[in-house]
Amino acid sequence: MRSWLKSTTIFRLLGRSSFGSVAFRSMDRLSGPARIMVVSDLDQTMVDHDDPENLSLLRLNALWEAHYRHDSLLVFSSGRSFVDYKKLREEKPLLTPDITIMSVGTEIAYGEDMLPDDDWEHFLNQKWDRNIVEEVSKLPYLQFQSETAQRPYKVSFKVEKEHAQEAITTLSTTLEKRGLDVKIVYSSGVDLDVLPRRAGKGQALAYVLKKLSCDGKAPLSVLVCGDSGNDADLFSVPDVYGVLVSNALEELIEWHAENAKENPKIIHATERCADGIVQAIRHFGLGISTSPRGVVAYAEWNKENENENFTPACEVVKFYSMYERWCRADIGDSESHIQDITGNLYPNGVIIYPWGVELSLCEAADALRQYYGGRKGKQFRVWIDRVSTAQIGSDTWLMRFNKWEFFEGKRQCCIVTALLQFRAEGPEAFIWVHLHQTWLDGTGNVEEGSWIF
Repeated sequence: MRSWLKSTTIFRLLGRSSFGSVAFRSMDRLSGPARIMVVSDLDQTMVDHDDPENLSLLRLNALWEAHYRHDSLLVFSSGRSFVDYKKLREEKPLLTPDITIMSVGTEIAYGEDMLPDDDWEHFLNQKWDRNIVEEVSKLPYLQFQSETAQRPYKVSFKVEKEHAQEAITTLSTTLEKRGLDVKIVYSSGVDLDVLPRRAGKGQALAYVLKKLSCDGKAPLSVLVCGDSGNDADLFSVPDVYGVLVSNALEELIEWHAENAKENPKIIHATERCADGIVQAIRHFGLGISTSPRGVVAYAEWNKENENENFTPACEVVKFYSMYERWCRADIGDSESHIQDITGNLYPNGVIIYPWGVELSLCEAADALRQYYGGRKGKQFRVWIDRVSTAQIGSDTWLMRFNKWEFFEGKRQCCIVTALLQFRAEGPEAFIWVHLHQTWLDGTGNVEEGSWIF
């Protein structure tokens, strides 16, 4: 076992007091162990930069919010700095993770507000001095990456592949002579990162898992997902399931062949990016793997998957998936399709829009009927994030979630509070009784009539 996986060393240095930190209390929504923790790299793993419509990511989003958000943990583990990560969030329909591990495992943060884990950074600050790293790194074939890529515990360079091994050897020897204990990570055929020895994606994950375990919330299963060399550490954490997405780089494929080829818990998927993550969930039997997004015959799907899909969260995701497809004319203008969307609306219920207008749900349904194909041929996507469910009566649920719309390069989000009731008579269903929408700060500016639900 690698020394960095000896969690007793980590926590002897940190002390149990760190478990009660304000940052880590963002995990309080879990009453016990997480059912599954998905830990994924971002670029070319969770996010497919060759998929301009982001379809694989949107499918995974819908699956997560419908079936996993309430009792599982989503972790992003990326080489990006927090600055570059926030830029990516503005460009792609990423969900809000429970934990973010950034800058190749040198920074950890929790929750929507990304509250930093200061104890982790203190732990890394052993035999480390970034000024010395910068001083000895003036080699002709090394070029500093952008200013946003540079972090307190990560110095990042660009270096061509033919010079990579020479750079690693020279830096390792020189820095050791200067009294530093470092790790050098080369990935994507060009990126070279110098980190403290204790850092890395795998070490950061081991730290988080130990922290969850001490809090009684250790996940029952962990699935790690990656595509490049700096993800190899993730697959080295004991007892995890792992997936190399089909588009993984040769450097990670070679690592797998040399280190994990005989490990049945690590697979090389045949699907790209987020679809490869879903493939791994299905392959390992970790949970539901059919996304509500893309299903056409919802009535038949509900019958076939009654126990899995009959939840308020799944109703929310299904509703907005169909809403998007109706507006885009991705489904036919038929009575069965409009009933899939509006059939579970209480006619005398109410929707209050972010700009203050109030309509009955019957009026909103009529408006949607007339809006078929209103976004046809245009860039238009809808996704749901941060679904939370609270049962407030024997047949009543209070839902809260973020509803995002992307249209022609602009993103807008509202916070939705909704009341759903269970209908036992006739076909069992969750009925929408009330919706109240408010703009998420800084995102609201839409024409009335095009924002129907």
